[in-house]
Parts: sequence; C-alpha cells; structure tokens
Amino acid sequence: MSATAPAASTAPSAIDPKVVVITGTSSGIGLAAAVAAAEAGWRTVATLRDPARADALRQAASDAGVELDVRRLDVTDEAAATALVDAVIADYGRLDAVVNNAGAGHLGTLENETVADVREVMEVNFFGVLHLSKAALPHLRATGGRLITVTSVGGVIGQPFNEAYCAAKFAVEGYMESLAPVAKALGVTVSVVEPGAVATEFVNNINLDIDAEVANAGAYAPTLRAYLERTTAQFLNGAQTPAEAAHTVFEALTADAPAFRLQTSDWARAFTATKLADGDGSAVLGLTSTWIA
Repeated sequence: MSATAPAASTAPSAIDPKVVVITGTSSGIGLAAAVAAAEAGWRTVATLRDPARADALRQAASDAGVELDVRRLDVTDEAAATALVDAVIADYGRLDAVVNNAGAGHLGTLENETVADVREVMEVNFFGVLHLSKAALPHLRATGGRLITVTSVGGVIGQPFNEAYCAAKFAVEGYMESLAPVAKALGVTVSVVEPGAVATEFVNNINLDIDAEVANAGAYAPTLRAYLERTTAQFLNGAQTPAEAAHTVFEALTADAPAFRLQTSDWARAFTATKLADGDGSAVLGLTSTWIA
C-alpha cells in the first residue's frame, strides 16, 4: 500500500451526518465516547484492535438505542490506519473528527526492563496516534474538523514506575501542542484530553498482580509496593467513571471553540496545575500562533 497521503475528500453537504473515528473503544473512555457521539447524531466509526472484544461495545450501543460502525484497527500498523481512513471516506464521503483514544498502560522502571519494552510503549501510545492523525488530516482540513487525543495527567507530570508511559504521553502532548497552531491555520482544531484515575482501567489494562510485581522488583521492591498500594487504592476507590471522563472528550468534539488542553475532573485540573500555570493551553498557543501569522 502506498505511504503517500490520500487525496482530501471533497467538501461534504451540510446536511450529511458528521463522521467521527474513535480508537480504543472496547472498554472505558473510548466505549463511552463512542456511544455518546452516536447519541448526539454523529456517524460513529468505533475501532478496536481485537474484534473479539467488541461485545461490551455492541451491548452498550444496543442499550442506548444507537448504531455504531465497528471496525478493526491496530493503531501500530500505519498501513491499516491509512486503509481505515480511506474506507471511511469511500463509505461516507467525509471525516469530521478523530478521537485518538487507543493506548496501553505500562508499569516498570528502567533498570528492570529493556529498551525494547519502552519502544513498544511508544509504538502504541505515541506513533499509533501519529499513524491515524496523518491519514486523517487531509480530510479534516476539508471539513474544518477536530483532531482530539486522549493523553493523561501523566502527559504533564511524570510518575514513579511509569517512565515509559509518561514519556509517551509527554511526547503526544508536545507533538499536538506544536501541531495545534499549524493545523488551526488550515481550519483544524487540535485538543488533548487529560484524564486522571478512571475506574478499573489501571488495574485491568496492566493485568496487575501486586505480589508478583514486587517479587520481581529486586532493590525497587519496597518503593514499588508503596506506589502500587497507593495507586490501586486511588483507581479502585476514588476514580472517575469512564462515562464521566468521556464527557470531556464529547466537549472537545462538540464545543464551538474547545480549549487545546482539557482535564476530565477537578482533581485532574488541580493535579496538572501543580505544574501548569497555563491550565488550558491558551497562553502557549496564543504565543506560538503569532509565530506563523
């Protein structure tokens, strides 16, 4: 398959339903965002790496009385991302938004893992975002669309035993913050959504076994146990629901002029404010936009 970008779609009719592609919809924020978009009248292409895991997504759509176009996509496969976008344009004639939600959790520290492990995290959480975004941009330019990426508060503040995960999320935030004024000059709005703890996702996505992790941690065992006990308690007892976090994704999708940076809860806003004086990204983009005016 050619690596060149596809030709941009022609300007769609104003009466056609808007089309959004959302990745990582088998559970959590992606599932909730897909259903919310469909409920709001968007033609929603809900993608996931393993179609065998689509049962919860299909049941949620059925319960909400909406239809989803469920398709397979492994975001680490650049050719597959390009093919998906081509197929969406062929089927619907337009693309109005992309929500890059697919990602993978990772727990580890440098001495106890390989550099290959770190590269694998980057492939999913960083390069996977670029694959779909690059394929989509010509069509988002045609519709004045939205490019939304779910990152993390870990894209702002580095966290113990999450070096690779936070590095990937930092990379996404830096890339999108740099891209935003360039894309905006051509009519595309770029936003990042920063969840904090979302119920069940940390434990389930990492397949966490605290005792096993600590047993294999060597000199890091005491600090790892302290981190895991604190963090699992937060995720299991004080976390947002996926639907609550997805509400912010929906805001980025539908607001007249969404901020570049949106946190999904008061806790996430307070936590990122520990580092960010420019909480919504407007000061940074206000400055850098003048560099290309």
